[in-house]
Amino acid sequence: MSVHPVVERAAAGELPPWAEATDERRQHMARVATLLAEWTRQLGLPVPEQVRWISLGYLHDALRDADAEGLRRRVPPPLAGLPPSLLHGPAAAEHLRIDGVDDGALLRAVAFHTLGHADMGREGRALYAADFLEPGRTSLRDDWREELRIRMPGAIDEVVREILGARIQHLVDVGRPIRPETVGFWNSMASEG
Repeated sequence: MSVHPVVERAAAGELPPWAEATDERRQHMARVATLLAEWTRQLGLPVPEQVRWISLGYLHDALRDADAEGLRRRVPPPLAGLPPSLLHGPAAAEHLRIDGVDDGALLRAVAFHTLGHADMGREGRALYAADFLEPGRTSLRDDWREELRIRMPGAIDEVVREILGARIQHLVDVGRPIRPETVGFWNSMASEG
């Protein structure tokens, strides 16, 4: 399996020229990439797979600090109606596609890392978990996050299901709508057991 040069450079911490990320965001991205790197080693993944997973840590938020309305113009029509805070993933995936990255699973992971998606592969599920679990994030439930990190990567699906369930419950609790992509992700995870 060959890895696109943009993906290889990202795995080494070099963001594409179109990236818009503050220093604080870049630190978050590096922490996510570090978690993913650790998990790939624990899983014994081949080097090209390790490169793909690590690159996701950097690429998922490459446009997180860009102007939301500018991002809206870069996102394909089905996703252009997303709330501003969710546009960065689909916009980054579109930039990667334009750059020549044709790795569907990687593009899907970047595009849907905030929402989830029924067709998310193992690398996308790992990114979904790592983005939530990276140690720089703080909350009242830090002990729970630490317990989930300890269970990774051996229990990826179970941990992702737990994170996804908590996020859906939060949306229900605060009365916010649940995107169809998230519902599809939940349904696919639940049907797998």
